[in-house]
Amino acid sequence: MYIIIEFFNFDENSIMSKTCLECGEKLIGRSDKKFCSDYCRNAYNNTINKDSKNLIRNINNRLRKNWRILETLNPNQKTKTTRSKLIQHGFDFNFYTSTYITKAGTVYYFVYDQGYLPLEDEYYALVKRE
Repeated sequence: MYIIIEFFNFDENSIMSKTCLECGEKLIGRSDKKFCSDYCRNAYNNTINKDSKNLIRNINNRLRKNWRILETLNPNQKTKTTRSKLIQHGFDFNFYTSTYITKAGTVYYFVYDQGYLPLEDEYYALVKRE
């Protein structure tokens, strides 16, 4: 069994010093470190993701609101309601996560696991997917 020991002499000036991507402060520690603190890491990522973040946040809020409305109006996992009642609660028919088309061609609109089926005379059948 052989043990090889090597000694390295590093000159502080010969090593390329890395700086924080957010504030520019000199980094000390791991060689793959990019930020000096969690604050700088979060600030940097928030700045990068800012453009699409508001759009995504608004859409998710709208979907969540629609889901809560359907869940409130559909406590027994299958019920019937009117369009005016949905609108009165603030439901937005433009926001849903998926559709399901039956063999007969009937289209169900789902917001996650809560769905609705447009019926005749402004009525909607509310269902919950299991």
